[in-house]
Amino acid sequence: MVTAVRHLGPNWYATVMGTAIVATAGVTLPLGVPGLRTVCGAFWFLSLALLLTLLVARALHWTHHRDQARAHLLDPATAPFYGCLAMALLAVGGGALTVGRDWIGLDAALALDAALFTAGTVVGLAAAVAVPYLMAVRHKVEPQQATPVWLLPLVAPMVSAALGPLLVPYLPPGQPRETLLLACVALFGLSLFATLLMLPLVFARLVTGGPLPVALTPTLFLVLGPLGQSTTAVGKFADVAPGVVPAPYGEGFGVLAVLYGVPVMGFALLWLVFATAHVVRACRHGMGFAMTWWAFTFPLGTCVTGAEALARHLGLAVYDWLAVGLYVVLVAAWGTAALHTARGLLSGALLAGPRPVRVVLPSTTVRATSDAVR
Repeated sequence: MVTAVRHLGPNWYATVMGTAIVATAGVTLPLGVPGLRTVCGAFWFLSLALLLTLLVARALHWTHHRDQARAHLLDPATAPFYGCLAMALLAVGGGALTVGRDWIGLDAALALDAALFTAGTVVGLAAAVAVPYLMAVRHKVEPQQATPVWLLPLVAPMVSAALGPLLVPYLPPGQPRETLLLACVALFGLSLFATLLMLPLVFARLVTGGPLPVALTPTLFLVLGPLGQSTTAVGKFADVAPGVVPAPYGEGFGVLAVLYGVPVMGFALLWLVFATAHVVRACRHGMGFAMTWWAFTFPLGTCVTGAEALARHLGLAVYDWLAVGLYVVLVAAWGTAALHTARGLLSGALLAGPRPVRVVLPSTTVRATSDAVR
């Protein structure tokens, strides 16, 4: 077991995120499908089991393979995935209160969500500061290295902003509720403006440097994360703000949910088409399975919850159907990624170290280490 986790990176927390979002996005769909809530509860329980397993495995990784763990922190391609730990904690915590309470009871779900929300927010804020700092002073990155993976530590506070309002009604009335809600709004702004700084670098890399390597192409879906999650967040603010913050600010959040959410969801759909076109191209160029395929899940799930929020506040059936359509794609993406991940684990390929590859030059043949994404 100790040897098996040597190459277990923080990117594996994406499996937790992708599984949890299937539960939380599905439970609020405008569908009367019998048994849907039970199925969503099973997905949440699976995400909890995956989280506990990975926390133990990553603890073993840090205890017995400190050299590799340090190498991950100093690798500009791997360090941003530390944002996945925060989002995994938050996703499972939020799912506990929305659907997991059917399995463990409200009191236990509330305690679990409070603990995971606190831990996830602290880890997310640490990652949002530490990873960009390391990129600036230690990683020595070049503009052509920019990928959507750089967004991961910056999106984590947005997940806190979207899930924190679930806890507001359970706090004492008055300042405790208002403080938590406005703290979530602050986290929303932190993540939004940090994303607005980073996203132009990613898009400029695509325009001037050409398509991403085929193994990294699925990471284009990560851009959907801050778009869908921010739309979800403003919708959650509008749900709980009346009576928590003074008038007219409480009602103002409802206006924000619509005026912000509608155009951002429009851009998210544009990016979805753009990213899908790149993935189709990568498939034609031989793109095989890598752990980056989990990028198809959580970001897409945030667009489902964002569409659900707009449907609640506008009452338009088109957003209901958009949420349902995106959820069908999400479930298909989860099934595909989960199947290939299980196969890779059984074969041992996903936990193996980087394989040497031969690079043939005009005059000689040299050995190099593969940078394939695992």
